[in-house]
Amino acid sequence: MQRQVETWRASRIRDETAKLVIYREFVEGDLEAPKHLARRVHDLYFNPTIDEFAPRTLWSLENSFTSAFKELDPIPQFRATAKLAPFLEGMQTLAA
Repeated sequence: MQRQVETWRASRIRDETAKLVIYREFVEGDLEAPKHLARRVHDLYFNPTIDEFAPRTLWSLENSFTSAFKELDPIPQFRATAKLAPFLEGMQTLAA
């Protein structure tokens, strides 16, 4: 898991790619998370409140998703979070 985090921290992504990942998740339903969180994920990624998440990396995008998922009830939060890593692994090929 530590290696995965380091790989994601080093995986810079373009803004267009981040938008595509968010779009695929919420509009196409690839991850099956509630659509109302799309704006929150977008805001957390493009306007981070934590300096450590400011770099435009796959890790920062993952943190945007998990931070938004914290607004869900426990069971939907667990389900969405459990599917996030495999979803983002599939998106890793889009990283610049």
